[in-house]
Amino acid sequence: MIEAPKRPVSTPGALAIATGRTRTERIAHRARYFPALLVMLAFALVTLLPLPAFAFETTAPTALLVDFSTDRVLYEKNVDERIAPASLAKLMTLAVIFDALRQGTVERNDRFTVSEKAWREGGAESGGSTMFLPLKSEVSLDDLIKGIIIQSGNDATIVAAEGIAGSVEAFAATMNAEAKRIGLTNSHFTNPHGLPDPEQYVTARDLVLLAAYLIREFPDEYPLFAEESFTFNGIKQQNRNPLLRVGADGLKTGHTARAGFGLVASAERDGRRVVLAMSGMQSADERASETRRLMEYGLQDFEEVVLIKAGEPVGEMPVSDGVVDTISLVADSELRLLVPRGSLADLTRTIIDNGPVVAPVAEGQRLGWIRFLRGDETVRDVPLHAAKPVARTSFLRRIGETIVGHLTWRSAKEP
Repeated sequence: MIEAPKRPVSTPGALAIATGRTRTERIAHRARYFPALLVMLAFALVTLLPLPAFAFETTAPTALLVDFSTDRVLYEKNVDERIAPASLAKLMTLAVIFDALRQGTVERNDRFTVSEKAWREGGAESGGSTMFLPLKSEVSLDDLIKGIIIQSGNDATIVAAEGIAGSVEAFAATMNAEAKRIGLTNSHFTNPHGLPDPEQYVTARDLVLLAAYLIREFPDEYPLFAEESFTFNGIKQQNRNPLLRVGADGLKTGHTARAGFGLVASAERDGRRVVLAMSGMQSADERASETRRLMEYGLQDFEEVVLIKAGEPVGEMPVSDGVVDTISLVADSELRLLVPRGSLADLTRTIIDNGPVVAPVAEGQRLGWIRFLRGDETVRDVPLHAAKPVARTSFLRRIGETIVGHLTWRSAKEP
């Protein structure tokens, strides 16, 4: 802990450089030591503790939780292990469709024909999740998008793939090209629905990256992921995402015998959004409980702390030859850290000047920087500037102060 300064600080929360000297003593001090003046200040701040071991644990074989705005990993487990995507592959399918809409190569009212391949491999006969599209019928891309998101229709993905790219194989090539463009480095797609294929795989890391991409790049489309039901051709089906009823607003579930039960989800609370991916669970109930636990961990156990506010003084420096003795230091921008709620540690910060400050000083003039340290490691350097201008004193006043300081120093040395 830093001891309280011996005199009141002019700005609440500012760093005091006062030493308890009188004004005359300070003048004398500057007159004697001015050529070697160097100000370095430090105080304790709260920041992120290293997460304790087993702060959170899950039965899911793979899991990743990320803070959306900072990209900070809040929990990870086997995040780069290749896994079968199951219906989570549909997120990549939707990324391709949304990009095609954005590029104008397709429109929402475009109508595509339900082929026999789509009907047999993805329809009611397949035994998987389906939109129940009638063979040879025409369906709009808008309905197909809803069928993919809400009903997880395998038939809808095949119809969209054939309508946009001409074939499933051509669409899968587009999926892989788009995945590379987005930055997915450890995923490969062979079909738009995620049905088992030994050559098709993803990772939890890539799934979270993909989900964040969809949220950030397609804000007008993203609300569809929160729709709880969709009725097509007289058949109403419910969204399979169990977290929608407990605060999440997206994204997608997945399940096959090989992949187990998986989920990619996102939720926002009090201005903070988290994104998570989990896979390999043994049942829908385990998926619901484990993903909810992870979501709540991310939303409840962390908070943002503002370390510096833009324009708010964070310290002071002495000024020589000025009409005032000190000048306040401010940063141009706000600095935030995401910290575990209730588990804060000490982060030290040191204010370092660029050299002695001599008036005149212009408002906004760079005077130094504030360095945040964790042990010997520099976490961040933030430039500091003069909060206000400081004019230079008159020549006669400077001479007078120097003489007074010299006489005061001499008198203090005499017995």
